[in-house]
This record gives sequence, C-alpha cells and structure tokens, in this order.
Amino acid sequence: MGIQRRHFLQRTGGLALAALMQARPVEAAEERFCTPNDPLQALIAGNRRFAEAWRHAEQDEGTTHRTADPDPRCFNSPKALATSQHPWATVLTCSDSRVSPSWVFDTTPGELFVIRNAGNSAFDEAMASVEYGVSVLKTPLLMVMGHSGCGAVTAAMDANPLTPSLDRLIQPIRKNINGSSDLEEAVKRNALASASTLIQRSAVLADAKASGALKLVVGYFQLSSGVVTLIE
Repeated sequence: MGIQRRHFLQRTGGLALAALMQARPVEAAEERFCTPNDPLQALIAGNRRFAEAWRHAEQDEGTTHRTADPDPRCFNSPKALATSQHPWATVLTCSDSRVSPSWVFDTTPGELFVIRNAGNSAFDEAMASVEYGVSVLKTPLLMVMGHSGCGAVTAAMDANPLTPSLDRLIQPIRKNINGSSDLEEAVKRNALASASTLIQRSAVLADAKASGALKLVVGYFQLSSGVVTLIE
C-alpha cells in the first residue's frame, strides 16, 4: 500500500504544503519574495526535510501533526505571485511522476523554475527554458537532476524497438551514457552530459557561469531514500 498523502504530511508538519495550510504568508525583505542567501544550501536543507519524512512516513503513520515548525519558513505572498515571479533556482529534471522538485526540495510556489522532460535531456526547447530562467528571471542557481530507476535511461540502454518519437527522445541519452550497462552510472553520466551540453551550446548560460552570476550543479535523486546527492 502506498504512503497516504495525509499521513505523510502529518509526519512532517514542517513540509511546505502542510505549513502553508496553517501559516500566514511571510513577505521577504527584498521585493516581497523569498530569496535565500545561499540557494544551494536552501535546496539541500529542503531535501533534508523531505528525506527525513520519506524515511519515516510509512513507519510513523500515527504521528500527530506538528503545530509549529522550529525553522522559520518564508512563503511568497499570493498577491505578489499573481503579478510576478522571482524564483531563486532553475531545475532541469525528469518528467517521471515520482520526481517533483517542489516536493523533493520542500519548496512553495514561486521558489523554483522547473523544466521537465523524460530523461532530463538538454533539448533545444529545454535549453531555451533554462535560458529564460537564468537570463530573464535571474535565478543564480541551476541544477540538472537525474534519478534512480529512470525509465528513459533504461530505454536508452535497451535494444527493444520503440516508436519513432520515443526513439528520437532517447538518442541523445544513448550518446550521453556511452554504452554503460549500470543504470545508476548511466543516469549520472546522462545528467552530467546534459549539464555540459547546456554550457557548450548556450552562450547565455556559459557567460552567466563564467561571470559568477550562475552556479551550475548536477544532482542524483535516490527514490528509495529521498536523498539528492550532488555529483558535480
């Protein structure tokens, strides 16, 4: 039996959705939007909260809902979000239904600019969206994130026939994994290659990285533990 959403939220209390339901939105000091001093540390801290809940949710289904979060949280004002957005990180990841960055990093609306496709590939459209996040929305952090058990990477490792559209989808993944027969290794290779492609093919992203305006990292999300590990 899967983990019931209600019980999962009861276990954590401090996770974004549960807290948002019981907390008044807090306006950040600058432009009324949440802007952490260190975006990467904010992602890591959010994932730590998520992973703790992920580990204990099934075992502690009877845990009562916490009435207060010991860590102060920032929530973007709905009024501010109605007219603008100022996310502090761009995330390129897989469209797998189990991999939701807002969930995995315990964030609220307006904090992450997310691009998703099967296999987190750096297609032209994905690259254009990443460029928008970095050059227009001015996100100082970009994460490319692969995950365990990726179906797109598994398909790229397999010789079974696919539909023409699916075959086109996995061609860049096949090139990225370079014949790897280990799924975890292949997923990591693919994520690293996607990150490299973004910088190699986009002058906008390369310039932002070179100037220090953009920090690029690569992550690996382990479904069994809920933990995101940095691999670059």
